[in-house]
Amino acid sequence: MTIKTILLATACAAAAMAAPAQAAQGDVLVRLRGIMVAPNEKSGSVLPGFPGEKVKVNNTITPEIDITYMATDHIGFELIAATSRHTVSGKTGTTGSLGDLAATNALPPTLTVQYHFAPGSKIRPYVGAGVNYTLFFNNDASSALEGAVGKTKVHLSDSFGWAGQAGVDIDLNEKLFLNFDVKYIDIDTKARLTTAAAGVQRVKVSLDPWVFGVGVGMRF
Repeated sequence: MTIKTILLATACAAAAMAAPAQAAQGDVLVRLRGIMVAPNEKSGSVLPGFPGEKVKVNNTITPEIDITYMATDHIGFELIAATSRHTVSGKTGTTGSLGDLAATNALPPTLTVQYHFAPGSKIRPYVGAGVNYTLFFNNDASSALEGAVGKTKVHLSDSFGWAGQAGVDIDLNEKLFLNFDVKYIDIDTKARLTTAAAGVQRVKVSLDPWVFGVGVGMRF
C-alpha cells in the first residue's frame, strides 16, 4: 500500500466520522426542550360586573417533548406536547386590587408541517405551520377572589387555532443534536367565573403566546 493510498483512506475515514446527522426520509426526530410560554394576551372586559376591567396572564417555564417524522428529506410532521400552569390576574380597578384571580393548566397539542432547508448539513434550519387544540383543566379560583366574592367556580373554554414555528437543529454527533425553536400559537378562550356574591362573570381572552424553546434531540 502506497503512502498516497494510506493518506486517501485516512481522509475518507475522517470525513465519514465527521458526517452530519442527516435528517433523511423515514427518520424520527425526538426532542426534549425547556420552553418559556409567554402569552401575548388581549383581554376583553370582565362582564357584567366590572366593565373596563381586564385581565393578564403570566409567563411560565415548563418541559416539552415533540416527535418529528420525516416524510421526505425536506418535509417533516411534528407533534408537540406540553402542559403549562398559568395565573390570571386583574389589571385595574377592583379586580386589579385583588391581584391573582385564578389559575389554570393548558394542554396545547400542536401538529405542524415543517420544511427543512438543509437536511444533509450540520446546521439544519426549518420553518413550520399547522394547527393547535388547547384544553384547559385544573381551573382554580384564588384565595383572594374567594375572600372577596365567596366560593367561586372557574371554567375556561377550549380553543382551536393555527400555529407557526421556526427553528434550527445543530449536530453534536451522528445521533444527538441541539435544538432552538420559537412558535406562535393562536389561542382564544372564554373564562366564566361563577361566584357566590357577584353572580356569573365572563371575560374573553386571546392568549396568542410566543413559545421559546431550547433543548436536545435524537435521531432514530
